[in-house]
Amino acid sequence: MSSTSLPSGDAPVASQDAKTIGLIGLAHGTSHFHHMLLPPLFPVFIRDFGLSYAELGLLVTVFFIISGVGQALAGFLVDRVGARPVLFAGLSCFVAAGLSASLAPNYAGLMLASALAGLGNAPFHPVDFTILNKRVSLPRLGHAFSIHGISGNLGWALAPVFLIGLSSALGSWRLACACAAAMTLAVIAVLLWQREALDDHHAAHQRAAAQARLAGSGSGAPAEHPMAFLKLPSVWLCFSFFFFTTAALSAIQGFASPALQQTQGLPESITAFVVTGYMLCGAAGMVIGGFLVARAARLERTIAAAMTLAALLLVLTATGWLPPMLAAASVALAGFGTGLAGPSRDMLIKRAAPPGATGRVYGTVYSGLDVGFALAAPVFGWMMDHGHPAGVFAGSALVLMLGVVAASAVGGRIRRVNAACAAP
Repeated sequence: MSSTSLPSGDAPVASQDAKTIGLIGLAHGTSHFHHMLLPPLFPVFIRDFGLSYAELGLLVTVFFIISGVGQALAGFLVDRVGARPVLFAGLSCFVAAGLSASLAPNYAGLMLASALAGLGNAPFHPVDFTILNKRVSLPRLGHAFSIHGISGNLGWALAPVFLIGLSSALGSWRLACACAAAMTLAVIAVLLWQREALDDHHAAHQRAAAQARLAGSGSGAPAEHPMAFLKLPSVWLCFSFFFFTTAALSAIQGFASPALQQTQGLPESITAFVVTGYMLCGAAGMVIGGFLVARAARLERTIAAAMTLAALLLVLTATGWLPPMLAAASVALAGFGTGLAGPSRDMLIKRAAPPGATGRVYGTVYSGLDVGFALAAPVFGWMMDHGHPAGVFAGSALVLMLGVVAASAVGGRIRRVNAACAAP
């Protein structure tokens, strides 16, 4: 069930692995930064444009609808033309999104910026995981997934500090958005300079893929239809896992700050950085999670334990029993649990992917992330508009536990398939 990997004799040296992992981490962090291009500025948009929380939630929804549909389609494009050119197209859309936000005259202008950012975000998971699976040797792949997840969390963590900090320093949120576009141009320049380390059509992998095709043709089995992977229950269970877990993340990213202000009376100067704390704790969890991947036979158990911890911390916050600063810390620490589960999650998906369908599977599965964000944002925005700020944390805990159920089902399905394949 796993994707084609480099044969051991062609495995790259550690420095080559490290270069590819680092560059993909930079690209992934940039994509996650642009998830948060607009949300840190929501209070400013309320002031300047008179928007409601529901309208702000719709900006998030548009981003993730476009990203989700585009991500599923991008997986097929990556499998056909390669990951590297699609990567640069996505980054170019981020530049356009930052410039559009900086020039937005009204709500429609913000909607355009959100749409462009969503289009740019669409290819990143099929691109990233295709390059990592094809260029990084198997012994270091778990750590590659860990760094990939950490870079995403760092991108999320950087965005509020970057945008709020520059808005304050420059006296203009528009200039801050323009600086985000300039930062992305710098990332493009670095990746172009080191583009050989991102080539997913290099000779070693082409030989491995050719050997896999010859083995398949020698078995007498007919070639599978490109859409055949959609019949695998494990693919849709992974999709549902992403849907539930990112619905929780959508609530924290978009509404944890105002919810803590309303439930705990904390000032914005403190709550604005709770999301940054959540992401930094998530990054710390992913470092440990990268080591657990190599040691855990039952990845779904790691996921269940880590996400249950996160859910418990969010439930404690929702009860109102904690003092204000401890409540803010509890939300931030919940990120450690979700981060700890990240590398195990990505390895679980690799095990569920059939050979030769890496881009398609990751594109389809990770579109569950976009659907979760798209549907959750207006729901949690409605809670805020109707005076239920504690529901942000209680609802997040609930959907995390639904994600645990989905991950457990994926693990069970993979074990049954492997047992059937091993049977004489």
